Amino acid sequence: MGSERLPDAEVSVLLVGDGAMRTLNRRYRGKDRTTDVLSFPLREGKFPGVQHHLLGDIVISVPTAARQARAAGDTLLEEIDRLLVHGFLHLLGYDHERGGAEARRMEARERRLRGTLKR
Repeated sequence: MGSERLPDAEVSVLLVGDGAMRTLNRRYRGKDRTTDVLSFPLREGKFPGVQHHLLGDIVISVPTAARQARAAGDTLLEEIDRLLVHGFLHLLGYDHERGGAEARRMEARERRLRGTLKR
């Protein structure tokens, strides 16, 4: 992603059902419910520089994405694209849950990146 100054970066993507997503969300975030997307950055933790080209993992719940797509009047693929970009930004350190300015900054970056996907 040249626009993020990360040439040759690698991300893995896993598409799961709501049950698997709920298990991951409970285990890693302490929230006993499904969610749409989780990101697991590999540049954090004890050994952040070991594999500098690996950004991390993005996990998407397909059933949740399908429900969100229907509610928004979008296709499933459009919603998965949105969730991929959202998860990718989390891997880069953006976090809308910090609130206010950080949420607005992440939303703006998400819109810009999604715009480049549609060209």
